[in-house]
Amino acid sequence: MYRQKHKQRMTLTAVALLAVPLAAACGSEKAGAGSGTAKAEKPLAGVRWTLDSVTVDGATRRAPDGANLTVDDSGGVEGSYGCNLFRGRATFEGDRVRFGGRESTMKACSEQVMEVESTVARTLGDGALTADVTEDRLTLTTESGDTVRLSRTEDSPLYGTTWTVTTPALGKRAHLTFDKEKGTVAGSLGCNQVNADATVRDGHITLGVPGMTRMMCEDSLMDGEKALTKLFNGTVDYGIDGRTLTLTSGNGTSVRAVAQR
Repeated sequence: MYRQKHKQRMTLTAVALLAVPLAAACGSEKAGAGSGTAKAEKPLAGVRWTLDSVTVDGATRRAPDGANLTVDDSGGVEGSYGCNLFRGRATFEGDRVRFGGRESTMKACSEQVMEVESTVARTLGDGALTADVTEDRLTLTTESGDTVRLSRTEDSPLYGTTWTVTTPALGKRAHLTFDKEKGTVAGSLGCNQVNADATVRDGHITLGVPGMTRMMCEDSLMDGEKALTKLFNGTVDYGIDGRTLTLTSGNGTSVRAVAQR
């Protein structure tokens, strides 16, 4: 669910990025129609860009896993700061792009992720940004010299990719890898190692009964691991969006994982 920013002011610790998720739009029409609007527009539109890093006042921060941005041919913008989703509009002014729109989800994540999300959101909203596209890289630069760096992203393959589960309780300890030749999935659930049969067909994965080691870890890891085991011994829907894999079981369990860089 998206909410308009002006309807409610959120606290910094809850969803700091909502304070200024994107700059106010100057209109939905493309500026500068005629000379040079395609200079920035054509390389940007229709490409899924992974947010790699943000540099403000000389300090560079790596963007959260899964952070991305896409501009469609009509100027619609959507993406993820890594935790929260956002959407808005893009207008082009020669070799510059201005992002407008005030809509974002309001999910609260770890303090570290929220801090970087807020920095990315403010930088993207800092007026017209100079867009420099070099091969598969995009750099957006504010008038003050702050930058957001992005890279062109294709969907990661299901097979052979190490998918790191993003459940907060597990940190980055849980991961899964699907093997096409063996028809299996193996990895870690955060504490214990796991392997199971995995049959992929028509957007679904049928997971067999998991074989697991029997280590005992701290309660938070064991609780997160228990939630992951609900994916097994049944069929889950799966979808890949860039570097993000989402698994959803029939009992409502939904798990997101990000391809390791």
